[in-house]
Amino acid sequence: MRAVLDTNVVVSGFLTPGGTPARVLALLDSRRLTAVYSGSILKEYEEVLARPKFAINPRAIATYLSLLRLEGLRVTPVAIEDPSLPDPADFPFMVAALAAACPVVTGDLRHFPRTTGVEAISPAELLARLR
Repeated sequence: MRAVLDTNVVVSGFLTPGGTPARVLALLDSRRLTAVYSGSILKEYEEVLARPKFAINPRAIATYLSLLRLEGLRVTPVAIEDPSLPDPADFPFMVAALAAACPVVTGDLRHFPRTTGVEAISPAELLARLR
């Protein structure tokens, strides 16, 4: 299965080992999930994961980003007009999902209204689909 992982899912996966988002990240390593990303998403992951307030081990970040580059699917986002999203910072995730025809896995489903044409699912829903 392919999916775009919202940054909140990736950060939560690092901060809460054993939690649902961490189990989603583990799917990348087992190749049961192909993470879809674009250049701007990769840049956001790099910036957010390195924030001192999260205190995430830099080696763990490097390993995740390396796995993403090797096993993920890098897309060129589709050119569309910027819709009114509750959080405009979610635009790169929306257009990457549209380019790959896959859902966005997010901890905040309200950020991706159905009117965008993108399916938004929770980490728990992703795990349920892959059972």
